[in-house]
Amino acid sequence: MSFLSRLFGPSVPKITSTELNEKMKFGKHPLVLDVRQPEEFRQMHIKGAKLVPLTEIYKHLGELPKGREIVCVCATGSRSRSAAKILAKEGFTVFDMQGGMAAWKHAKFPVQKG
Repeated sequence: MSFLSRLFGPSVPKITSTELNEKMKFGKHPLVLDVRQPEEFRQMHIKGAKLVPLTEIYKHLGELPKGREIVCVCATGSRSRSAAKILAKEGFTVFDMQGGMAAWKHAKFPVQKG
């Protein structure tokens, strides 16, 4: 492991909102892991997303599938990057969605409320 990897954690592949939308329609159906707070999630989220706030991610590692792609999502991409690095370090196949829900909404992809 390089010095930078030890310092900043593993690098995590990024995915755009368009790429995630395509995967969800035609691909492998990754687990969308929303790492925002519950009140943010209730306002708007991607249909089928699992809510695990970043602050609780270590408590929920055992609930996450190791054999399935996971795409971390937050509001703008900062918390999801942190979550994705944690999951990558734990051996998960994980992506960080660039731009978060702001990018998803800007692309006019469907959202769910509640």
